[in-house]
Amino acid sequence: MKVMLLVMDEQRVILDRLYEIVQQNCDECIVYRLSKEQQMKLGPFLVSVDYQDFDRIVIFSRVKRLAPQLNVLKCIPGLIFLEHDAYQNYMPSSKYQGAYSRLYSALPWCRVLVSGAVVARRLEDEGIDAVFVSKGYDEQMLHNLQGPRDIPAGFLGSLKSKEYAQRKAILESLSERTGMLVARTKSGAEYLETLNRIKVFVSADIGMGEFMIKNFEAMACGCVLLAWSQGEEDRLLGFEDMHNMVFYRSEDEAVEKLEMLRNDPQLAERIARNGQAFAESRYSFARVGADLAAAIQREMRPWPMPSAVTRLLVMLRHGIKVPS
Repeated sequence: MKVMLLVMDEQRVILDRLYEIVQQNCDECIVYRLSKEQQMKLGPFLVSVDYQDFDRIVIFSRVKRLAPQLNVLKCIPGLIFLEHDAYQNYMPSSKYQGAYSRLYSALPWCRVLVSGAVVARRLEDEGIDAVFVSKGYDEQMLHNLQGPRDIPAGFLGSLKSKEYAQRKAILESLSERTGMLVARTKSGAEYLETLNRIKVFVSADIGMGEFMIKNFEAMACGCVLLAWSQGEEDRLLGFEDMHNMVFYRSEDEAVEKLEMLRNDPQLAERIARNGQAFAESRYSFARVGADLAAAIQREMRPWPMPSAVTRLLVMLRHGIKVPS
């Protein structure tokens, strides 16, 4: 099976290893890194690479860039979306609430690879071919350096997005109450080194319904993960409270559990060790990439040829000859 993987070239998270694993697990997979402009105008790019030669075309972009190109997307058999932000489809505070459902419902043969188990089930209930493939971490880049940990508790990452408003509020409050570190680092070596100085990584994915990539990265680097509970998602991903990580459901509970972990270093060490082993066995890119490749190559729903009017419009505007 011949696969085309279209990815964003401006991503802050480094996913090169994930793409490599997908390539290794497909018969043939070509990765194209698209600029923002190319993502917003897929038609000319698809013409340039002769997209009809591929059995699967996997697009990893942003819904705001894809939704305006519905007519072009309708002309792509074997269309698959790789999506790490579909949780926003069900967030009342997100400007993209419902946007994912509208796009995928208009493309009934497409498959959506989403990073939340509950999100996948909710999309499936809407009649969408949604498959859960978790986020993960780059095992070649991030690991436990086995060094001293001089930062008792901390969070590393962005607080800027509107969707992170609740995260920002609780982390800043926890910082004031406990002195925990809240900071940003550069990707790569600085991020690895700083994670390895943190004893307890405090995650605050509030209102998202799924776990962000930093949870898996922190566990793999030997931190105790103290994370906001996502309800049913916790169990579906295999997280066990006080075994391989620690959950909290309020700011006060987070403060209490930070104090408990500080006063019982043996407990903290045991949870960190279990968490690291769990992340390494389930959520490395080696594992996640293989799962993605398998989901990409599964049989798909039949492609309904778009109407003659749509085919003509796309051909005139983008030069795309629609397969018949």
